[in-house]
Amino acid sequence: MTAPLPSNDAWVEIEQRLGYRFRDRALLQRALTHPSWQPDPAGVADNNQRLEFLGDAVLNFVIADELFRTRLEEREGRLTQRRAALIRGPMLADLALELGLDRGLRVGRSEEAVGRTKSSALEDAFEAVIGAIYLDSDLGSARAAILRVYGDLARRAASSPAEDNPKGALQERVQPKHGNHALRYELVGVEGADHARTYEVAVFLHQQRLGVGRGTSKQAAETAAARAALTQFPPDSI
Repeated sequence: MTAPLPSNDAWVEIEQRLGYRFRDRALLQRALTHPSWQPDPAGVADNNQRLEFLGDAVLNFVIADELFRTRLEEREGRLTQRRAALIRGPMLADLALELGLDRGLRVGRSEEAVGRTKSSALEDAFEAVIGAIYLDSDLGSARAAILRVYGDLARRAASSPAEDNPKGALQERVQPKHGNHALRYELVGVEGADHARTYEVAVFLHQQRLGVGRGTSKQAAETAAARAALTQFPPDSI
């Protein structure tokens, strides 16, 4: 048994936010159909999994191509990092919510309680919609829709949680304007017994304190301080 079909109003709103109107609305419907909607034991279901596969490739290419064209001064390694930040799962889930894909997503009753807001379902739906646009038109239309949704790529990347390496992300943010040695991490407090210490570290840009972090080691506290600085200061403010 399947859940009721969402209102087509949700799909109209999605098209408006994408800046793209589908010629074949069945492609959009398929892109917004979770595998739980109508499970197919034969493995060839009318859901968004194949479109997600295609959309992932289109999205990777478009983001890589745009970074290549606009970040002329950057080497391959940094371009790879930027692309990874822009196409990571949490980012795609956030973009899906901005588009309202959660309202248009068709899920089975077993998934109705959490399926619409489950990160993996939102990520897949976003990529599937990109794949659907590509099939419905061409690469140029898919590119236009992707860049419309992302907006300014630098700002969008800066909003991505720097979970992997916040110290590196903070260094990369300040380096172009302030150089390689402008940041310093200073231990400002230690609490607890020898076997259960908590360290407090502040990160400074010259004499300006950007953030404070705590952790069970100095390294963990420095990482927390860098993450706090990235959260508290917009990209262009430091």
